Amino acid sequence: MREFIQNYLELGNETTTFTIVELMIAILLSFILSIIVTLVYKWTHHGVRYSQSYVQTVVIMSVVVAIIMIVIGNNIAVAFGLVGAFSIIRFRSAMSDPKDIAFIFFGMAVGISCGLGFYVLAVLFTFTMSALILIMHTVNYGSKGTDEKVLKVTVPENMNFEGVFDDVFEQFLDQAQLVNIETTNLGTMYLLEYRVRTKKNVPDKELMDAIRVKNANMKVTLNVSSLSY
Repeated sequence: MREFIQNYLELGNETTTFTIVELMIAILLSFILSIIVTLVYKWTHHGVRYSQSYVQTVVIMSVVVAIIMIVIGNNIAVAFGLVGAFSIIRFRSAMSDPKDIAFIFFGMAVGISCGLGFYVLAVLFTFTMSALILIMHTVNYGSKGTDEKVLKVTVPENMNFEGVFDDVFEQFLDQAQLVNIETTNLGTMYLLEYRVRTKKNVPDKELMDAIRVKNANMKVTLNVSSLSY
């Protein structure tokens, strides 16, 4: 009986030691790999809404997911318990860029791989996926040339604006779509809103000057920030 208890305690100590080593490897590896993920995010991010807290969140989430996978192991009861516990969490912040969501899943996949002990897979996945992302960023994959912009043109009330800018749009734009018409300045003017895509190497000033010739030199606004993500 005493020998059985001794063997049980030794087995428990070995299991504890193995769990601690596994835990430290998972934490360190998921942290290092998630740092690589966030570096790729920083290199490929081209929007104006860069957030340091988002970058840190990806790293933290990757490590936390790795720990969760170790805790769950093969225990189905623990897995269902964690699902119930995390189901009460609500995230209120909206993602402005769909690619931000993809990087969250990227970091989570790294954490899951490390937590399950697939260390080689985690390393290979991180470097392979990072290389693919950098290649797509370098070749500007998915781009349709210039970004879509918002063009707002103010015209006098007595102007027949239908088709008046067609020749200008044909000269300077690849795409122009009228999306909104509204009255302004107590009904004495019309405000036309277009979604446009300028031709390559066309200065915005030339487009605006050509429109001002047509709209009696009234207000023209061109939103040069990208509408596509």
